[in-house]
Amino acid sequence: MLVTRRHMLSLVPGILAPGMCVPKALAGTDSPAQGAVLPSAVYPFEELKVHQANRGAAQIRAILKGKLATGESIEVHETTLPPGGAPHAPHRHEHSEMWLIREGTVELNISGKAHRLTAGSLGFARSNEEHGISNPSDTPASYFVVAVGPGADK
Repeated sequence: MLVTRRHMLSLVPGILAPGMCVPKALAGTDSPAQGAVLPSAVYPFEELKVHQANRGAAQIRAILKGKLATGESIEVHETTLPPGGAPHAPHRHEHSEMWLIREGTVELNISGKAHRLTAGSLGFARSNEEHGISNPSDTPASYFVVAVGPGADK
């Protein structure tokens, strides 16, 4: 059987190992243009520093901020809202956000629709959807925020 150059080239994709053609910045190595990729790590809760935000309307523990090996920006923090508190007015941005409710009750407003969430619940707002969160109860509420996408690490 005669093997042509066309036959040989058709075999190339199957020969290459997965990830072999991935740019360096996405393969887990640093690139000045893309910034450092976050390493695997642990973040013990008791070691996370707390700071006041929005004139005491919220306490925030910054956890993680940077780029994933797959290129997305990510930011993670924990917020505690006092009764009646809100971290900021409803807003929208390019990255998506999710909220994992740790304790208490929050009201998550997405595109004008209010949702009550309690401990163990999760809320999600996709890119560019208006959203806001508040504590409608008479006890503090804590939740984790995970932001993924363009600008999440700013």
